[in-house]
Amino acid sequence: MSDEPSVDQRTAASPTDGPTPSRVIWQSQDQVDLTEMLQELRVLIPGVQVLTGFLLILPFDHEFRNLALAEKWVYLAAFVSGITSLILLSAPAAQLRFERPLRDRAHFNEFATRMTIIGLIPLSLALILTTQLIAERTLGATTAIIITACVAVLLAAVWWVWPLMGLRARR
Repeated sequence: MSDEPSVDQRTAASPTDGPTPSRVIWQSQDQVDLTEMLQELRVLIPGVQVLTGFLLILPFDHEFRNLALAEKWVYLAAFVSGITSLILLSAPAAQLRFERPLRDRAHFNEFATRMTIIGLIPLSLALILTTQLIAERTLGATTAIIITACVAVLLAAVWWVWPLMGLRARR
């Protein structure tokens, strides 16, 4: 290890012509948070695109006409949820293009966090409804209800309950 101060320490060491130590630490953490969030979105968005693409081509299949009216409504709700999720999850990228160069990282980070969390709501619904649609079509209504309930519980636990419990425990 070197005894030389890090870049953040050097910047913080001259308060007259640079940021204060707390400001440097905050900027560093803010940059890390922003980078992590953008990486998370890079993982989420292709998955939503694949799901939405699957739902997009479904009505053009000749078997789609044979779906019961209730199944068509489930399909439509899943499709609209997928599209809504895609719009919300890609909103930070669109916003970033408008705000370049990014002057207020904290505000953008807050916006992107909100859009991501809000976008997970319709994505959750799209995943549950798509599960229902596929399971009912392949295994029947009773089995579909059981499988869909299991997916809904797993999704609620892993995406919503567990993280919120962790957040509450940290406070």
